[in-house]
Amino acid sequence: MASIGAGGFTPIAPPPGQGAGWAKLAAALEGHVPPAEIETIYVFRPIKREGKEWGTAVVTRKSDDGRLRVYTAKYMLIVRGKERGQSKIEITEVGLSPADVLAQVMQATVDRGGDTEPPVELGPAVWYEGR
Repeated sequence: MASIGAGGFTPIAPPPGQGAGWAKLAAALEGHVPPAEIETIYVFRPIKREGKEWGTAVVTRKSDDGRLRVYTAKYMLIVRGKERGQSKIEITEVGLSPADVLAQVMQATVDRGGDTEPPVELGPAVWYEGR
């Protein structure tokens, strides 16, 4: 889908956390974390360069002691060329955190990385609605 901009047609970006790369990441994540146990998904704005797209999400699930188990989930998707559609996925459990500390860490990540946009906080329904 496209909209008409000043220079002609401009592609409309999908909503945060949606698109081909995110769909592949969500499917792979399901093998590590049952969707019903996901508390929150934080998605960072994807980066597109040289025919590839990189996306990163931080995913949380409650642990038995009430803290959050924290995972990083990353994808690289080839969006142009002969290998279009191929991807690499990496999912790593990185730690346990109280919920209030995690919010501070997410903001600090943005501040350190120089990104102007904080990650978007999503519920698991964005990736797993109807499952």
